[in-house]
Formats: sequence, C-alpha cells, structure tokens
Amino acid sequence: MLAAFGLGNPGRKYEGTRHNIGFAVIDRLAEDAGIRVSRRRFHARTGDLPVPGSGPASVLLAKPQTFMNDSGRCVQAAAAWHRLSPEDLLVVCDDLDLERGVLRVRRKGSSGGHRGLQSIVDALGTTEFPRLRIGIGRPRGGRGTEIDAIDYVLDRFTSTEKTVMTDAVAQAADAILCWATEGIDVCMNRFN
Repeated sequence: MLAAFGLGNPGRKYEGTRHNIGFAVIDRLAEDAGIRVSRRRFHARTGDLPVPGSGPASVLLAKPQTFMNDSGRCVQAAAAWHRLSPEDLLVVCDDLDLERGVLRVRRKGSSGGHRGLQSIVDALGTTEFPRLRIGIGRPRGGRGTEIDAIDYVLDRFTSTEKTVMTDAVAQAADAILCWATEGIDVCMNRFN
C-alpha cells in the first residue's frame, strides 16, 4: 500500500483557498476514479484508490482534518497503522516560491518554510518522504511580510488564476497515479 496526503485546512471557510490545493488534487483524483474520500480515520477524511497493474493494490488518499500546521499527526497515524515507510508516502501541497501552476516532485527535502511539511517532518522524524508541490506564486509585489503571505494563501484564486490552477490540479492528479504505478523517478522525470 501507498498513501497520498493532500494538505489543506478543513471547513467551508477554507474551501477553494490557495492553501487547500492539496485537498483539490485529492478531490480531483477521487472524482476521476469514482470514489469517495469521506471515511473518517487517522485524523483525516480518507478513501482507497484502486490501482491497476502490478503496483500496490490501492493508494490511501487522505485529506488531514487537523489544520495545516498539524498535518504530521495524520500522516504519522496513517503510516504507523499501515506500517508504511516514509518512501511509501506522497505529500501534496502548495508552494509560494513556485510560479503559479508549476509542479515540483521531489524524493525528499526540507520543509522550505511550509508549516504543513514541517509538521510532517517533525512527526516522522525525517525529511526522506516524497512530496509534490504545486506553485501558487507569491502575492503581487514580491515577498512582502509574513502576514501578507498568510492572507494570500488563505484567499481564493482569482478567476484568471483558476484556469491555470485547474490544469495544475489535473496534472497533479496524474502525477499521483504515475508515482503509484511507475515510481518516484518516472514521476519526477515526467512532471518536473
């Protein structure tokens, strides 16, 4: 078994925000597969994605319900229950430092200041887990203050941004399938 975690914040208040792009990817993948991500376990809403071929029988899809800064609790609980190694996990999240709509797949790495990723690093005690970052760009005017960045990630996409991000979400869903069926190296080569 493998597990893919789309990061975001639970609740209607955060639906459609830039920070919830991980939730959007999991929702897209589930919709395309005709499954639901609604079972409550591991501090998350989960679903099992059947995987055709010779890879794992299924991929656990999870949307942590612990809020972004405590995502590690969900990831650690699911990994422990299913006895998954960090290499069996894929974390999907937003990235301020990538241009809007750009994907970056990495085998491992630092949190890069992303608090959801840092929570997972802290919970697992390692940076050795794959991640798929989706660029949301920076607020207009550059880096700005931390408060500007917080307001920006918790805001919704503009109508112009939605077109680019809809395509990015679809590509990211395809990247998860590629990772599950062909491995991280093929996924990095195809989607970076």
